[in-house]
Amino acid sequence: MGQHGARSHRHPTIRGVVVLAVLLAIVVLGSVARDRVLPDPAAGSYSPTPSRDVGSGTLPHPTGTTPGASVPGTAAPGPALTDAPDRLRRLAVCQDPATLTLRRQLAQLLMLGVDGSSDRAVLRLAGGRTPVGGIFVYGTSTRVFRSGVLRRVGTRPLPPLVAVDDEGGRVQRLDDVFGQLPSARRQGAMDPLALRRLAATRGRRLASVGVTMNLAPVVDLGGQRRTEVIGDRAYAPSAEEVVTAAGAVAAGLRDAGVLPTLKHFPGHGRARGDSHRGATRTPTLATLRAADLLPYRILPERGTTAVMVGHLEVPGLSSRDAAGRRIPASLDPAAYRLLRTDYGFTGLVITDELGGMHAVSDRFGVRAAVARALRAGADLALVNDPGSVDELLDYLERAVETGRLPRSRVRESVERVLWAKGCPLTGDRTTEDRVPGNQVTVDQVR
Repeated sequence: MGQHGARSHRHPTIRGVVVLAVLLAIVVLGSVARDRVLPDPAAGSYSPTPSRDVGSGTLPHPTGTTPGASVPGTAAPGPALTDAPDRLRRLAVCQDPATLTLRRQLAQLLMLGVDGSSDRAVLRLAGGRTPVGGIFVYGTSTRVFRSGVLRRVGTRPLPPLVAVDDEGGRVQRLDDVFGQLPSARRQGAMDPLALRRLAATRGRRLASVGVTMNLAPVVDLGGQRRTEVIGDRAYAPSAEEVVTAAGAVAAGLRDAGVLPTLKHFPGHGRARGDSHRGATRTPTLATLRAADLLPYRILPERGTTAVMVGHLEVPGLSSRDAAGRRIPASLDPAAYRLLRTDYGFTGLVITDELGGMHAVSDRFGVRAAVARALRAGADLALVNDPGSVDELLDYLERAVETGRLPRSRVRESVERVLWAKGCPLTGDRTTEDRVPGNQVTVDQVR
């Protein structure tokens, strides 16, 4: 072993001990510094810390595995990828929701839209005394992805979730930056392992520009009629095929540290109407249970997801207003009870956009819609253009003070939003660890 081997048998001197201590300190400080710095997404060498899945928000590695390891029944994810929520976990100020002012709690329940051209809008929503819970980037400009502003706000105390619509096909926001993704219909024809790798690659690129949440995959059943609004945004017409394809996409996004979002609960695929344009009615609840709702029972058991609730009227489920009209699912407590109680979902729930989609905006002002959605059971209210954020928060504070929005409902959702950012839940609402890939199948839940 030469000189170094011989020295290893000598008794250490005081100088040697001091030198060794200094070297150890440098190594430790260097490790801490690396944890505080955003990883180089191109290197692919960032190794996230394994975390426990409690069914809400964090992006865990399966029990008994390490990052990049394969799990029986799932496609191997490949090399360790940037885990943005684990980065948020280390940087977030994890507070008991009760220690936040009511106004700050309410701000955490808002995911507000910003045009992709405006760094200033991102900084305004993520900073100040009442940072919002999430930012949704819309529009055709990619400035905020290229400027680094989304990564910068991710290092702030109580950082926002940063979400995009990046499904593929006609709904994608970063094709000018990262290239085209095929439509869901074309993805559904791919080998599941190849599809998972495609989603992981895309997810890694999203994470590299500061995105932590993708409002995908669509789990609506579709493709059977030309009149369907969802059309090629659906992977397939059958629940089995949708579970396979959407499961691969969700797993790939998790591999990359990006939170996937299943949508549009309880099922837009076979609905009549377009919720962007007006009232939209699905088949009966009994019909949805037989097929359309199956992905919501199966996929959350395979790994952490969020769920988006659509503006859908469901015969056999929807409550009615004073005029006898059905209430859209996004504003209806009955829809959230179905998701939470019947389907056992404990994760983060977000609404479809509340300000500009006519299924809601034709009947409710944006502030009233936000308050109704939160009271009904949403954790995050998605609004592209809320007008004055301060006035919206004023409205929500009054709703709490007058009892229209219960404080308990606010605190419950704040906990889930903070958990999605890496903070531990309070109380005893945790569940057992879940191992992806060895869970229920479509046939077992029919």
